[in-house]
Amino acid sequence: MQTALRTTLPETELASRANFVPQARVVREERQEERQAQTTGLPLSIRGLRKSFVDNEVLRGIDLHIPAGQFVAIVGKSGCGKSTLLRLIAGLEKFEAGSISFGQDVQPEDIRVMFQEPRLLPWARVLANVEVGLGRDRSSGDAHARAEKALTEVGLADKRDQWPSVLSGGQKQRVALGRALVSRPRVLAFDEPLGALDALTRISMQRLLERVWRDQGFTAILVTHDVSEAVALADRVLVIDEGRIAHDVTVNAARPRERGSAELASLEGSILSHLLSAEDRT
Repeated sequence: MQTALRTTLPETELASRANFVPQARVVREERQEERQAQTTGLPLSIRGLRKSFVDNEVLRGIDLHIPAGQFVAIVGKSGCGKSTLLRLIAGLEKFEAGSISFGQDVQPEDIRVMFQEPRLLPWARVLANVEVGLGRDRSSGDAHARAEKALTEVGLADKRDQWPSVLSGGQKQRVALGRALVSRPRVLAFDEPLGALDALTRISMQRLLERVWRDQGFTAILVTHDVSEAVALADRVLVIDEGRIAHDVTVNAARPRERGSAELASLEGSILSHLLSAEDRT
């Protein structure tokens, strides 16, 4: 004879389990609100943005809103307009139609760009190269201290008196990042800054970019060909196709992110499928 045993959970435990999902959602929303409260970044709104080069219409009506402090990655095939969009946001190009708004008046030092090439001054030592990022504040009394702090943030305080010619590729990019950070920008645009680095140095730089973004709270916009880099770093990935935003993918994976995880691999596969389908149409 078998005896069936039936156990029941106390009502308080049942209520606790029932409330777990809503409570988890509240905690996540509170953390998001806390980060927004701490951010120094600017929000960005783009409406009907168009840009052409002679007869080639590169951007065909971009509509986009980026909340303050968000990390956005932009991917797409070569020539799709992603770098052009970045340059327009940074004020390095002029557009024919549409608008770009940061929600308030911006100063030149509020928006900085980091390029694929470090673009260091070969006749200036590392500290002086970082001071260049201060612009009109370069002659201020605290310029050296601010540059030294930026070098410490990128892990190169011991290289302050070196010449650029003796630095490795990764170190040169760290100097370029320090130069971009020294003015405490509110928007930092990255135009494939890690494309020329070897795999291990690239991963190290990705972690550095994420750390300084989390520490300083600026709005980050990254253009990259590397989809795995995009999902590893960004809160959101935009796929540009034929001058428009074809897909807008939210990346909800917790930070720090586990590279090679099933969650990131699935997102990467989904984005790659969009890119490949776009390539097949050309």
